[in-house]
Formats: sequence, C-alpha cells, structure tokens
Amino acid sequence: VDSPFVPGERLYRTGDLARWMEDGNVDFIGRIDYQVKIRGYRIELGEIETAMLRFAGVRQAVVTDWTDERGQKYLCGYAVAEQEFRLDELQAYLEQSLPTHMVPARLMHLEQLPLTPNGKVDRKALPEPEGSVQVGAKYAAPRTAAEQALASVWQSVLGTDRVGILDNFF
Repeated sequence: VDSPFVPGERLYRTGDLARWMEDGNVDFIGRIDYQVKIRGYRIELGEIETAMLRFAGVRQAVVTDWTDERGQKYLCGYAVAEQEFRLDELQAYLEQSLPTHMVPARLMHLEQLPLTPNGKVDRKALPEPEGSVQVGAKYAAPRTAAEQALASVWQSVLGTDRVGILDNFF
C-alpha cells in the first residue's frame, strides 16, 4: 500500500497486529488473520476449513492450533455435521485434498460451535483435544540396512529407544 508517512514509498501488510510503544519499540499483539506457523510451514487455517466444508456432511468447520505436552504445535479441526459422517473418512479426505503439513493431527465432532456474544466463533472456547497426538506421516519401519542405520543414528540423537517416535518429527 502507499505509505501515508513518506510520499512515493510503499508499505507491506504482514498480517501482524502491533502497536508503537511510548519508548519507540513495537509491541506485537497477534495476527489479524488466522495464519499459524507449524514445523516451519506458514498455514492459513481458512484453507483447511474450506477443505473440510467440501466434505459431505460437514456444515461448519473451524481449525485451530494447540501445543502438546512437548511444546510442539499441532492442528485440530472441529466439525459440525448437517448429516452423519465418520471422522476417519474426513481425515482420509483431507489427506487426499491437502498437503501433509496442513492436515489436522486431530479432528473433533461438535454439536455446535461456541459463539461470542456478537455471533462469531469463539476460538478460545473450543475444547482442547484429549489423548496423544499423531503428527506427521504414518510410521513405516526401516526396510533396508541403510534405513536401519539412519534410524539408529536418529534414535541416539533424539535419545529414545522408540523407533516410532521419528514419525512425529517429519
């Protein structure tokens, strides 16, 4: 956009909400849009919500990010049904429709979305998912000697004896 401060210069909208402090510093308040960064990817939550709404039976959809017990962010999708559907079928549909990093790790069915007094979705009132979160690709055991050696190296680096833990990092 054209700068209101210096004629001829341009400013760029970042999607960040901030304010100037009296001491000249910038105070970051949050995001204007619903974009999050997870595992290095910038994700527009509205794109995932749109994909969920294309699935037969989903009347309303909201996606938000949560942080697990290890401090890792993950996505959770909430769906309100207009007709009965299975969450595992919705998950499979999203896996075919979206890049892997945009597929919610958890999906939840709600009877209705929580609303603020002015009728907007109250994202802060959405229930926190329970149980462990599976993030990333499905686990496949090392098949070759090279894959076994690589898995062994990662196990020692990550300090775990669980081979399956690796699928949570990719």
